[in-house]
Amino acid sequence: MEHFLNEDSNSIREKVVILDFGGQYSMLIARRVREAGVFCELLPYDTPWDEIKRLAPAGIILSGSPASVNQEGAPRCDRAVYEGGIPVLGICYGMHLLAEELGGEVVRGTRSEFGRTSFEIVEREPLFNDDNFDDAGSCCAWMSHQDEVVKAPPGFHVLARTENNTLAAIGDHERKIYGLQFHPEVFHTPGGNNVLKRFLYDVCGCSWSWTPKSFVEDAMEKIRQVVGADDRVVCALSGGVDSSVVAFLLDRAISDRAVYIFVDHGLLRLDEAGQVVKLYREKLQGQFIHVNAKKVFLEALAGITDPEEKRRIIGSEFIKVFKEKALSMGDITYLAQGTIYPDVIESGSISGAAIIKSHHNVGGLPEELGFDLVEPLRELFKDEVRLVGAELGLPDTILKRQPFPGPGLAVRIVGDITAEKLSLLQKADYIFREELYNAGLNDEMWQYFAVLTDVKVVGVKGDDRHYGPVIALRAVVSEDAMTADWARLPYELLDKTSLRITGEIPEIARVVYDITSKPPGTIEWE
Repeated sequence: MEHFLNEDSNSIREKVVILDFGGQYSMLIARRVREAGVFCELLPYDTPWDEIKRLAPAGIILSGSPASVNQEGAPRCDRAVYEGGIPVLGICYGMHLLAEELGGEVVRGTRSEFGRTSFEIVEREPLFNDDNFDDAGSCCAWMSHQDEVVKAPPGFHVLARTENNTLAAIGDHERKIYGLQFHPEVFHTPGGNNVLKRFLYDVCGCSWSWTPKSFVEDAMEKIRQVVGADDRVVCALSGGVDSSVVAFLLDRAISDRAVYIFVDHGLLRLDEAGQVVKLYREKLQGQFIHVNAKKVFLEALAGITDPEEKRRIIGSEFIKVFKEKALSMGDITYLAQGTIYPDVIESGSISGAAIIKSHHNVGGLPEELGFDLVEPLRELFKDEVRLVGAELGLPDTILKRQPFPGPGLAVRIVGDITAEKLSLLQKADYIFREELYNAGLNDEMWQYFAVLTDVKVVGVKGDDRHYGPVIALRAVVSEDAMTADWARLPYELLDKTSLRITGEIPEIARVVYDITSKPPGTIEWE
């Protein structure tokens, strides 16, 4: 299979390359650059110079790293990065690396700096030339380092120092190479985003060209170039945000030459399948096919309790059902799916990236389908997908839908899965979501849902002893799902929800509320 939009990224107007040295904030740097209206790509630190040069970046950013430049085998980029005439910004480890490579001195600091640290601006131009930095020049930033640059390379100016006299920022104005000891990309560095913007706008000469509208225009043109005038595309729909945005993008680009297949595994939330089917049938010009495969999935999952086995079975059955229907359509040339940038990075599809978890839409569909892949969202983060969806006119019922696991409610039923358990969970989950919405708190949550536990307890209903299952409620607040805190919901809301669940669903004996943050827990139970 060939991939669309991952080989010829020069269709993008401007771009910055971020070389990833394994830092915990590498993806966050990319998000901040995108938020500044500049497209960027995250590449492995050892990407050859010829490949970087081919992308014609306006600037290069070197990320942080858990490594030390003084350790044996420390990760290093192609030295031509510093000699190619393209502006460079090194962040934390990136600063240590460029300093050492260009003739400076980096040592193990006598006093490590972790957390918020004060620094004083020595030169405002060009990184600190912003109203967010007061005239006194005293600022705060988030530090996380033990190594430090004790001697700047020849030609470099000291732009800022910490209260410990550590070099906080250095720069060679002539070569446009700069280094920051602190992390401008994190929330804990006030004004950090403006430091990045000064590098992007003033040093690299970028403009605010990366917008949802520009992306839609570029992606539509690329789709039309790749998909021939007579070719047809089949699109795999899940009912989620990503695949829906792909469908609407295809609809605008090639109209009725797209075929949309929605494999309904029966594990969605209450009435959700009906809602998405109605939307697709009303809004899409191409042929829409709804495959009701609930019975197939429930039979395959019968007796399975291990969550990873559930995921494997659901992924396998999805591919089987989709493949059978797609191949029956005849003259299909391309397959479109909703792969997004974090999927690519976490699945190790970027050379040198660690595989964090497998995603069913990254290389998961079988080669024997014989289709070339069209993945228009492959370069986007989740928040960008929503913005593109809004530009395409998707309704809020899709765009504001909270994150939902690919295996659906299968991983919110602890233990084996039956039609009866699925029905109980759908009803309880609906009540909880309705009460949060009625209280006006739904937009404040990252995720909120019910879990059907495999625990049964004694209760009393009327004058009778009742023995039934326990529903656990889960609501969390988060910025990016990397960490999450349990939501402090009002007692009145929890009380009303509990009374409704136990009153309207006679089988449920008890309701509990999960107050575990991430870490040590995860957002989902399975």
